[in-house]
Amino acid sequence: MSAGSGPALTPTGTISTSADRRRVVLATVIGTTIEWYDFFTYAAATAVVFIPLFFSPFGEGTGGLLAFFGIGVSFLFRPLGAFLAGHYGDKLGRRRVLMWTLVMMGLSTALIGVLPTAAVAGFAAPILLLLLRVLQGISAGGEWGGAVLMAVEHAPKDKRGLFGASPQVGVPLGLLLSSGIMALTSSLLGADAFAAWGWRIPFLLSIVLIFVGYWIRRGVEESPVFLEIAQRAAHTKMPIARLLRHHLPLVLLAALVFAGNNAVGYMTTGGFVQNYTTDPKGPLALPVTPILWIVALSAVTWLIFTWLAGWICDKIGRRTTYLIGWVLQAIGVIALFPMVNTGSLVMVALALILLTLGLGFTYGPQAAFYTEMFPASIRFSGVSISYALGSILGGAFSGLIAKAIVQATGSTVGVVWYLLGMTVIGLLATLALKDRSGIPLGPDAEDEQSVSAVYGLSKA
Repeated sequence: MSAGSGPALTPTGTISTSADRRRVVLATVIGTTIEWYDFFTYAAATAVVFIPLFFSPFGEGTGGLLAFFGIGVSFLFRPLGAFLAGHYGDKLGRRRVLMWTLVMMGLSTALIGVLPTAAVAGFAAPILLLLLRVLQGISAGGEWGGAVLMAVEHAPKDKRGLFGASPQVGVPLGLLLSSGIMALTSSLLGADAFAAWGWRIPFLLSIVLIFVGYWIRRGVEESPVFLEIAQRAAHTKMPIARLLRHHLPLVLLAALVFAGNNAVGYMTTGGFVQNYTTDPKGPLALPVTPILWIVALSAVTWLIFTWLAGWICDKIGRRTTYLIGWVLQAIGVIALFPMVNTGSLVMVALALILLTLGLGFTYGPQAAFYTEMFPASIRFSGVSISYALGSILGGAFSGLIAKAIVQATGSTVGVVWYLLGMTVIGLLATLALKDRSGIPLGPDAEDEQSVSAVYGLSKA
């Protein structure tokens, strides 16, 4: 099938062959896995090596907080990436934006692998590190929306949840790949060599992954919904302005849905649990390598439950699946630190596995849920900006907040209340939104799509 002729469209806006759909699923899974491998490798390195190597000039306590601020600062720039990707994704296409975000993320990650440490460059070292983290944030802000729309807009109407789960599983796969390579490198080199120079290897591997991801994505056709928009010359001149003018309540509620999941998920993806359990001056002081392997194991179960939730939400609806997920997530949050604080590696593993059950059920339906919320002409902007805002409200500083709570109180009880509060916020936001499973996604149904997905609001 040539890029010029484009895929054959059905009335529901899906492509015509199962081979094309499989190619899209493979491309979104691999592409998002590579993106999140890069993103999470930074968080894992922060938890185990970056504090002494890059933030030592600030002192032990302040340096630790600044290191976790570095994880969060990238989230502040996700909206910029989302605004840019949303604008150009709605005007130039989903596929082209995805190529840009992949290259930007990969290059910024590889450059981290060659940075001088504070022992060589002083205060310039953490500044350069944070600048590259900002570039990672811009890339991540644009990546998710494009990957989600490529998957869901290509999907059959009754399998949008399952197809939408493909970019979602890129997150646990990225965590698995990141934690696995970090653990393997640490195991092969030993703790001293890993802390001295071995940590650079996972970052430099990003160069190889860029070429793999780029080669796979360049063979995928553009989203059929966008092609239909282009054929009709139905582009919106200022998609973001229209989105914020007519759909701001929807954007905010969608952001809160993701915030409830993201704050809890970043206990591991943001490196807090890794740092809390392995800190040699902390209450547990567990060895680094087993904890990295445990996080990798939890990524496997997170992947399984995310994919399962994507499949289930096609059967019982996005909203119902989410509501089940919030209950499961609350149970996981309540059990997390009492189990971790036993100091048993087995209990740490069980705690993180239990947590992933709820995380999967509040993450798997997200792609289809978001895609069905917004009109076709502003959909990239809608899903990207909602996602970016949710990541700021949720995961951006959850690790920093958790670390500050522990430092201030000497206990993890406050962390549990914080995570439970975020879970309740996600639950309430979900209750305020309609389930629009199966709504037509093409531009010919723009009027139906423009009816607000927020309960109590009519057409914008």
